[in-house]
Amino acid sequence: MDDAKRQRLEAKGWQVGTVTDFLQLMPEEEAIVEFKLALSHRLKEMRKNQKITQQSLANRMNSSQSRIAKIEAGDPSASLELLIRGLLCVGATKSDIAQAIPELNKTNIKEQDLVNV
Repeated sequence: MDDAKRQRLEAKGWQVGTVTDFLQLMPEEEAIVEFKLALSHRLKEMRKNQKITQQSLANRMNSSQSRIAKIEAGDPSASLELLIRGLLCVGATKSDIAQAIPELNKTNIKEQDLVNV
């Protein structure tokens, strides 16, 4: 969020902070959220690069297309196990999964601004 927008919002009584602040996450919880977001991003990226539909991936995982959409959107109900299973189903290796860790910088929730009253 740019400074001008932040100042306008604060001038009107809004509080501007991060998702972590709003949800009052402990550092461990924040790390888990960031890790899950990085894995979901990697899954979606690998699926699209291989031109696999959500439905096709769902079939491979014995799941549903809507569940795959939730996983890729970072839905909190998606477990780490499910994310890893999805990655393995699109052909990810242990090394590919480990490489998702540096992507935490791309999905860092500290940098996402949240506005609340």
